[in-house]
Amino acid sequence: MERAANVQAMKRRLVAGFVALGLAAPALAGPGDGAVAFAATACPAAVADVADCHAARDGNGAWLLAAIPRDWNRRLVVHAHGGPRLTAPEDGDSAADLDRFAVMVREGHAWIGSTYRRAGYGVRRAAEDVDNSRRAFVARWGRPQRTLLHGQSWGGNVAAKVAELYALDADGRANYDAVLTTNGVLTGGTRAYGFRADLRAVYQYYCRNHPAPDEPQYPPWQGLPAGSEMDRDELRRRVDACTGVGRAAERRTPEQASRLADILAVGGVTERQLVAHLAWATFHFRDLVQRHLHGRNPFDNTGTVYRGSGDDEALNAGVERFAADPQALALLGYDADLSGRIVLPTLTIHAAHDPVVPAAALDAYRDTVAAAGRSHLLAQARTDEHEHSRLHDATYRGALRALEAWLDGGVRPDAAAIQAACLAAARDRTACRFVAP
Repeated sequence: MERAANVQAMKRRLVAGFVALGLAAPALAGPGDGAVAFAATACPAAVADVADCHAARDGNGAWLLAAIPRDWNRRLVVHAHGGPRLTAPEDGDSAADLDRFAVMVREGHAWIGSTYRRAGYGVRRAAEDVDNSRRAFVARWGRPQRTLLHGQSWGGNVAAKVAELYALDADGRANYDAVLTTNGVLTGGTRAYGFRADLRAVYQYYCRNHPAPDEPQYPPWQGLPAGSEMDRDELRRRVDACTGVGRAAERRTPEQASRLADILAVGGVTERQLVAHLAWATFHFRDLVQRHLHGRNPFDNTGTVYRGSGDDEALNAGVERFAADPQALALLGYDADLSGRIVLPTLTIHAAHDPVVPAAALDAYRDTVAAAGRSHLLAQARTDEHEHSRLHDATYRGALRALEAWLDGGVRPDAAAIQAACLAAARDRTACRFVAP
C-alpha cells in the first residue's frame, strides 16, 4: 500500500511539474494499470451514427481507440491488429481497424483497439499492449458482461499469444470469455515466414537486382542492410523491371514473362500479391532480423528442393543457400510460437483462398492445440472467400453469434452450426460461406 501511494504521489508531482511549465502532461499510467484518460473523439463514418468514440494513450505509449454503441449490449471486443506496421504509432491509427470491423459495433458490441507501443515485430510486446487496452476499458467503463478477443492476420498470432499469457488473472478468473481469429498467422513465428525467405532467394536467382550487382551484397534473409534507403516504390520498380508484373501481360517481354512465371510457380504466390510478399520479405525482414533478432538469421533453405520452374535443376544448383542460427530460432520461437495450451473457447476462421496467409494455418494450429490436449476448446471453419485483410461482414457477424451460442449452450460449433448462425442474421444470405476446415 505504501509503495502504491508513493507511485501515485510521484505521478501527481510529475503532472504538476508539466503544468507549471505550461506543457501538456503525458500519459503516466504504468504498464497495464488501466489508468488512462480517455477523451471523446470522432468515430469513423462506418459507426458514427450508432456509437461514441474515445481515444487515449497508455503508459507505454500505445494509442487506444474505443467505440461504445449507444445501445450497448454489454459485450466488448478487444481487437489485435495485423501487420506489424513499420511506422511509428500515432493517434487515429486504429480508426482504419475500427472501420474495417464496424459490423461488430453495429451488432451492439463495444470495441477497443491498440496501435501497440512501437512499430515493428514483437508478438509478446503487442500482446501486452492488447491486454492493457482491455484493462484500460474496464477501468473506464466497467467490466462488460462478456469480453471477446479478436485478432486478424498477424493480429491472430498476437491474439493467440494474449490468450496464452493473459486469459486468466492472478486469481484464476477469466479476463476474456472467448477468442476469435480470422485469417490468423497461427503457425507460430518460426514457421510463418520461411516461404517468403524462399521467395526472396528464388527472386534473386532470376532477377539479380535485389541487391543489384553494383550494390553492397547481402543475403536474402536479411531483408535489407540496416542503412539501406530503398522504399516500396523502388522495390516495385525493380520487380517490374525484372518481371513486368506492373504492366499488362501483352506488354511484357518474353524474358520478363518467363521469369515471372517461374517465380510465381516456385514461390507459390499470386501475381497480384508478388510485390506485397516481396515487400514483407524486404522491410519486415529488416525489422525482424536487425531489431528483434540482433542480426541473426531465423530462416533455412539448406535442404529445400525448389520445384515448378522451367529448369529446376539449374535453379536448385544456383539459388543462394542459408542456414538458420539456433539462437535466432530460439528468440523468435519464444516471442511468437504458440503452445496450444488454451483455456478459453476459441474459434478460428480462415478464407480458403487467402492469398497472403495460407489457410493451412488452421491445420497447423489444430495440431498444436491437439498436442496440448485442448481440442475440446477449439472450433474451426473455412470460408469460401478470396481476400485476406477483410472478410465479408456476414463472416464476422456469423462467427460472433456462433461464439455467443457456444458460451450460452456449451456446445462447440462445427462449420454447419457457424453457417446456420450466419444465415440466421444475414442481410445477404449469399455472403454466408462457411465450410468445413
